[in-house]
Amino acid sequence: MKHKRIALITFFALFAAAGSAQESTQQKAFEIYGFIMMDAGYNANQIHPDWFDVVRPTKLPSSEGQYGTDGNAYFSVRQTRLGFKGYIPTALGELKTIFEFELFGTGVDAGQTTMRLRHAYAELGKFGVGQYWSPFMDIDVFPNTVEYWGPTGMVFFRNIQVRYMPIQGDTRLTFALERPGASADQGDYSGRIELEDINSHFPVPDFSAEYRHAFGFGYIELAGILRYMAWEDMNEDEYDLSGNAVGWGLNLSSNVSFTKSTVGRFQAVYGQGIQNYMNDAPVDVGVTNDLSNPAVTLPVLGIVAFVDQKWNDKFTSSVGYSMIDITNSEGMSDDAFSRGHYAIANLLYYPAQNAMMGVELQYGTRENFNDDWKTDILKVQFSFKYNFSHAWYR
Repeated sequence: MKHKRIALITFFALFAAAGSAQESTQQKAFEIYGFIMMDAGYNANQIHPDWFDVVRPTKLPSSEGQYGTDGNAYFSVRQTRLGFKGYIPTALGELKTIFEFELFGTGVDAGQTTMRLRHAYAELGKFGVGQYWSPFMDIDVFPNTVEYWGPTGMVFFRNIQVRYMPIQGDTRLTFALERPGASADQGDYSGRIELEDINSHFPVPDFSAEYRHAFGFGYIELAGILRYMAWEDMNEDEYDLSGNAVGWGLNLSSNVSFTKSTVGRFQAVYGQGIQNYMNDAPVDVGVTNDLSNPAVTLPVLGIVAFVDQKWNDKFTSSVGYSMIDITNSEGMSDDAFSRGHYAIANLLYYPAQNAMMGVELQYGTRENFNDDWKTDILKVQFSFKYNFSHAWYR
């Protein structure tokens, strides 16, 4: 009897082990995921009403009392997100797809709580197509904060593209052709060239590339972009203000693990005519007072420096600073945006798996081009977030 009992126990142990091994070798076929998030806070100053729940220096008032009175409370669920991922076997390898939405309206839906597409992208082997992060940006620079818009000086743009990835993994190399003339607010590009009665013209796609080299303590990444922009004067007068320009940019970024619990996120970007790839910047091209050369691409500098700290399994913090500086052309208006600063500090609490709540202090400033105007924004925000996901296996 004893031997039979041992044999029976051994059989069930082997059966359980086999079942566990089978489960561990299963491949994911489909996944639904997302989170429900609510933000509530108090803004001690004022900002454009379409952007009441974020910190965007470009949307701060450009003159006294432009957006009403100071001191407003706000509530929002616009960060709420829903996404789907698919993993489909093919003769050429696994086809990976992502289809993701959130509720934060931009462009013609600015200020609204509405479904907005984030990603619609497919990847097979070394090729990818659809709307996804531009290779010119580094999403890993984004800190562990609850303010939605993010560092003002960060390159941040999802664009429609065709990409080729000859090197994949922690160390990677990517090339892409991207949709030209796209706005970072996903609105009409016409507002991104500061010329009246001028039609923009983009005969070739933007070209972007990135190379990331991974180390044991983090990585360093260099990305670049090259773009051609033209504008055609539609006025039938004695002056022809048509022209063209080449935009370009270089973006150096890194994550550094100082300890197992402390990560630094850094970025420095410089270029001309790349404002629509920036997280928070106005026009790419500005007017001049020279009729023989009526418009020029505007130089831009962006800096990001944040530190994320994990105190223990329940608490994390993030603190940091970002800046954007634009060299305006002499023909631009005196109240045109010129420089913005952004700073954040927070304490986040994770009371249970998939649940987060936290408090964050947010600050930003705006400086105009040529009228000595400077203003700031100070906000305190409380956020509550619940993640959900479910996967099916094949």
